[in-house]
Amino acid sequence: MKTAREEKRAVLVALLRGINVGTAKRVAMADLRALMERLGYAGVRTLLNSGNVMFSAARAEPREAAQRIEKGLAAQLGVSARVTVISAAELEEIVATNPLSDVAENPSRLLVGILNDPADGAKLGEIVAKDWGDERVVLGSLRAGGAARALYMWMPRGVIQGRLNAAVSKALKDGVTARNWSTMLKLKEMTEA
Repeated sequence: MKTAREEKRAVLVALLRGINVGTAKRVAMADLRALMERLGYAGVRTLLNSGNVMFSAARAEPREAAQRIEKGLAAQLGVSARVTVISAAELEEIVATNPLSDVAENPSRLLVGILNDPADGAKLGEIVAKDWGDERVVLGSLRAGGAARALYMWMPRGVIQGRLNAAVSKALKDGVTARNWSTMLKLKEMTEA
């Protein structure tokens, strides 16, 4: 049986941008879990080796948690990385409202980008309106303060060959972090376990 204190903890997911890609910004997942625990988070679990962390916090303030994790990474592990934090409820909404599920047949080629600042969605107007041929992009329904925060990108020829991901990265720089659909589903399963 859970105590009253455990009942009030919120489940959150942190997505670290650009770690363990190539030789730069290497972070062992054991070190990342230990850092999260030192920051006072509980139930810390990582997924894959690319900076996906599920944890619980006494207060569900994703922006504050992201800032704390970024500072901890820099101070304790010597790694500078942008961190985006979403709640388990937001993750559930991302999965439930996927507007590209009817066209995306390969989950490794469907990316979901989470905007750090929902206001950055305004920078994507031309990208979302453009005809990308066989590629598709939709600014999703995940809402934070009234603005969409999830960006769904279907790239049937692959992420590296696709033009869409490069255009989004150029427009938002480190203001977005993306995961493929398989990873999003695995993260959702973790939050439900």
